[in-house]
Amino acid sequence: MPKNLLEALRAVTVVVADTGDIQAIEKFTPQDATTNPSLITAAAQMPEYQDIVDQTLLKAKKDAGVGASQAQVVSLAFDRLAVSFGLKILQIIPGRVSTEVDARLSYDTNATVAKARDLIGQYQAAGVAKERVLIKIAATWEGIKAAEILEKEGIHCNLTLLFGLHQAIACAEASVTLISPFVGRILDWYKKDTGRHSYPPAEDPGVLSVTSIYNYFKKFGYQTEVMGASFRNMGEITELAGCDLLTISPGLLAELQNTMGELPRKLDPVKVADLSIEKISIDKATFEQMHNGDRMASDKLAEGIDGFTKALISLEQLLAERLTRLESQKVTA
Repeated sequence: MPKNLLEALRAVTVVVADTGDIQAIEKFTPQDATTNPSLITAAAQMPEYQDIVDQTLLKAKKDAGVGASQAQVVSLAFDRLAVSFGLKILQIIPGRVSTEVDARLSYDTNATVAKARDLIGQYQAAGVAKERVLIKIAATWEGIKAAEILEKEGIHCNLTLLFGLHQAIACAEASVTLISPFVGRILDWYKKDTGRHSYPPAEDPGVLSVTSIYNYFKKFGYQTEVMGASFRNMGEITELAGCDLLTISPGLLAELQNTMGELPRKLDPVKVADLSIEKISIDKATFEQMHNGDRMASDKLAEGIDGFTKALISLEQLLAERLTRLESQKVTA
């Protein structure tokens, strides 16, 4: 019986939903789900999720105590909103949800560790085991060192904004649970840098990057999972069939679901054994040397942190405006 490409993909890869839209998650029934500040900000503006936002704000106002400023209430609510969405998502999916640490902490190991512990504490207080949560951290050297500490405490991490092999290897050597190399953002950079309008899927720089990371991990027996992320088109996804996990937006999930056909497995640990791959050991100096020598990875990591930071600021502004409306409604009631 013919299958659609989404069904075929699920036979060789764990499919993850890349969205904060709970209705989309219900529709596509993924194993896991990932969120980020931009996705949470978008979801928080949808009318169907206003109750989640309002309840989070009112609870934060109560917990902040009498005399707390609006900024203090918003800060507390901001910390809790991603968890509120995560809890809703975990009621739907059988697997794990990824919740991101404040991008403004990306170069501060100790602050990242503290924030991750707080997020896990919120999930545990709601009755969710820490095994069902992945803490998303930007793959800076400081972020990777934070993840190394957290993993030793049994707090599992998803290292995001990952663009280079040096970042991936450092994560694997730190025994990080999962990494999210960004396929589409790598393609974006190369198209802009070269002036090319498109690449065939098999030559897509993002696809080639994830393939090299996958092969390296399987060749040397690392347990860190590879989850391709940030897709621009269906061809990128089909070229990575067989990757440990792929996190996919609702639009592309729908496209896969609506397309019938065969889907050959492209990534396979069995095929890696005979590959000739040089093993690299990564310390801080080597990491920085390789990072500084990779214009694409340097540009996209900095740009990604900046973008997530702007999304966080937008979310804080949205929460402040919503809190003002709630307070005015209470006064007039």
